[in-house]
Amino acid sequence: MSHAESLVEEVIEPMDISVEDQSMTLLSSRREILPETRRSQTHKFCIAGHEGYLTVGLFHDGRPGEIFIKMSKEGSTLSGLIQGFCRAFSLALQHGLSTHDAVDRFRGMRFEPMGLTGNPEIPETSSILDYVARYLQLHFVERS
Repeated sequence: MSHAESLVEEVIEPMDISVEDQSMTLLSSRREILPETRRSQTHKFCIAGHEGYLTVGLFHDGRPGEIFIKMSKEGSTLSGLIQGFCRAFSLALQHGLSTHDAVDRFRGMRFEPMGLTGNPEIPETSSILDYVARYLQLHFVERS
């Protein structure tokens, strides 16, 4: 098995892809695995007094391949839900969802905490997911 083949894991179950939006990236039935040692970018954020850290794990070519969010109020329901979102988001990226499409899907989602941030590039946000999408857009989506 070649090095490139070892970075791809076969998915046993067939994927059920909705045709709701033809502009969305088609997801692959093969998963691209990040190398065990990888580059990452960690960003501290604060939304309406809720502090957290966003870590973006990168493929060798600089594309995001996983995200982690660590909220300051560990053990909270919000923290658990955010961890679940990160896991699903990361798997979608590893199965071929483009960062551009991911940003389009999550930008503008609205729920607490929302409001002012400490980031001058994103001064106000409608949720943690909106903040993450806008951060990824600023730092990882190529401008056309």
